[in-house]
Amino acid sequence: MRKLTNGLDSINRNVGRIVRWAALLMVLIQFAIVLFRYVFGFSSIAVNESVLYLHSTLFMLGAGYTLLVDDHVRVDIFYAKAGSRNKAAIDIFGHLILLIPSMLVLAYWSWPSVANAWKILEGPISVGGIPASFLLKSLIPAFCSLLVIQSVSCVLANILRRFGDDQ
Repeated sequence: MRKLTNGLDSINRNVGRIVRWAALLMVLIQFAIVLFRYVFGFSSIAVNESVLYLHSTLFMLGAGYTLLVDDHVRVDIFYAKAGSRNKAAIDIFGHLILLIPSMLVLAYWSWPSVANAWKILEGPISVGGIPASFLLKSLIPAFCSLLVIQSVSCVLANILRRFGDDQ
């Protein structure tokens, strides 16, 4: 089971290694936007939208990696005081009852919109923007898939931790 969790973890680890560059690219583009607007008097809706696309990509595709490295936000008064085995039980509950079902529901209800966007190759959000809204909408099922993959890995790792085989 440990081998399976390592394989699932590697998916989000590799995605995280790639999408982390979106943060740097986003900062550089935003700097260029400010520079070009206030120094040269030039503005482009497509370039402005590219920051939105990068921001969306960073957060949507980086969510699974954030779960992998356990840097997500926790609001749980019981978790902080719990021992290792009880934390594992809380995590198993959270993944199986809350995270995985919510991601499956989100994927299910967003899929028609994503499929339609691809069917018509949905254009820009704004006039003069990036003509690829269908790519932006595709981040939703990718987000759901990456979180479900990582959640399954976390459930398996927590089963090992809860029932004694923490190696």
